[in-house]
Amino acid sequence: MQKIIILDFGSQTTQLIGRRVRELDTFCEILPYNKFYTVEADLQSGSVIGVILSGSPYSVHDPEAFKVDLSQFVGRVPVLGICYGAQYISHTLGGKVEKADSREYGRAHLETVDTTNPLFRGFNQHSQVWMSHGDTITAIPEGFQVIGSTKDVKNAAFCSLNSNLAKGIYAVQFHPEVFHTEQGKTLLHNFVVDICGSRQEWSAASFVDTTVQELKEQLGDDRVLLGLSGGVDSSVAAVLLNRAIGDRLTCIFVDHGMLRKNEFLQVMDDYKGLGLNVIGVDASDKFFADLAGVSDPEQKRKIIGRDFIEVFNAEAKKIVNSTSSNSKCRWLAQGTIYPDRIESLNITGKVIKSHHNVGGLPKEMHLQLCEPLKWLFKDEVRRVGRQLGMPEHLITRHPFPGPGLAVRILGDITREKVRVLQEADDIYIRGLREYKVKLSGEEARKVLAAGVPADMKDGTIEVSLYDQIWQAGAILLSTVRSVGVMGDERTYENPVALRAVTSSDAMTADWAHLPYDFMARVSNEIINKVRGVNRVCYDISSKPPATIEWE
Repeated sequence: MQKIIILDFGSQTTQLIGRRVRELDTFCEILPYNKFYTVEADLQSGSVIGVILSGSPYSVHDPEAFKVDLSQFVGRVPVLGICYGAQYISHTLGGKVEKADSREYGRAHLETVDTTNPLFRGFNQHSQVWMSHGDTITAIPEGFQVIGSTKDVKNAAFCSLNSNLAKGIYAVQFHPEVFHTEQGKTLLHNFVVDICGSRQEWSAASFVDTTVQELKEQLGDDRVLLGLSGGVDSSVAAVLLNRAIGDRLTCIFVDHGMLRKNEFLQVMDDYKGLGLNVIGVDASDKFFADLAGVSDPEQKRKIIGRDFIEVFNAEAKKIVNSTSSNSKCRWLAQGTIYPDRIESLNITGKVIKSHHNVGGLPKEMHLQLCEPLKWLFKDEVRRVGRQLGMPEHLITRHPFPGPGLAVRILGDITREKVRVLQEADDIYIRGLREYKVKLSGEEARKVLAAGVPADMKDGTIEVSLYDQIWQAGAILLSTVRSVGVMGDERTYENPVALRAVTSSDAMTADWAHLPYDFMARVSNEIINKVRGVNRVCYDISSKPPATIEWE
């Protein structure tokens, strides 16, 4: 299979480069800058068709700057350097990189563009780009030519002279992967498709066909265990495995009592409708008992994680011990996706944090790990879900924390507090789904690019607020009380905070600008219908400096 290798030098937008390449129906793999040697066999076989060097927080002159041996791939496949990648190419091959008079950050315009160059084919003059660097390239290496300049950056883009497409070197000091670079997708298409020669064979349909066949070969007649969360990742993984091995997949869905209103029953019905073999376990009594009196957020997370493992293990042991010798349960499946794996390693290859959906299984179970979605980004997972015919409300479900509403309740956890928050959250989420808005231009394009099903009519689409938002939820401020008046009587009850953010990957997020009439309607309904709440606030913090969840 053809693939582009993206070498990560620590840029915050490296994952975004990967997603943009995948949007071109081309497989890519993100590697730490010092791990290129791991794909030497793929390079020799011809499956690696190009290399992209990412940006970096470092200057090429820093003693700690990340360095790579360019001879591993230069002259063998096309190379594209982005920001630090461009500066590193210039610095290494004899050009000059110096500190800029001022940090070049934000929007800029290409004032001269060589549209005859294959990298800029189809480009407009004066195209907007996004800069983000403190150094600048003041001289390019011998044997290179400038192909793009801005008012302040002469060497904004350059390439090797007289090189054939299969071995050319291209470099840009701006970021084509970010939204603010207007023709960034055109540039990446030119590099990946026209220069590297991608056949654009990577698609949801091809992924399903290939993965189902690989799962059949990998799993044989074995049985597989999967812990479901109700989220899109584990749900798509389950449906994909079910297509490969049928009822030899057993799923376990644990209810810790802190899901959204009626969610356990609704999700169980959805899973049964999909033909999945699912065991539902109501373990809420255990979780509430163990959480009694605990208010520290980290301690709450640890207790819920520990209890989940204990409950899951108890159910897993029953399944493992009950299977026959002809069809043993030898595999644990997880909905791990590609960003989880990337974030689990820093660019030196050291583990930062684990993203395992289920951890701590007893060693005596001897279960091997099966991760059918490990190469997919979140938007690709949703496309695969649609390819598998899954219901849209499961595919577009917002991310939801594993500890559930426990980390959306400040202070200790009780059934009554969960009831109050479930009612408020239900009104809020239902309102987001019901409120429709019309979008056009870039707003419509972004929503459609995310895979939201909508029909374009007269240049506009109509979608729900829910589909425009990455994640939303209500938070019960149970450690705070405020005075209110209801029916001429004084109340002294808790406030609820509403949270809604827009994002592409949850690494950064902006607060969503919800319509005032929607916010007024939801606020009134929560205060009037939810006993125990007399005030509603809206969180207008972005990430960073805040986080999406409150705890």
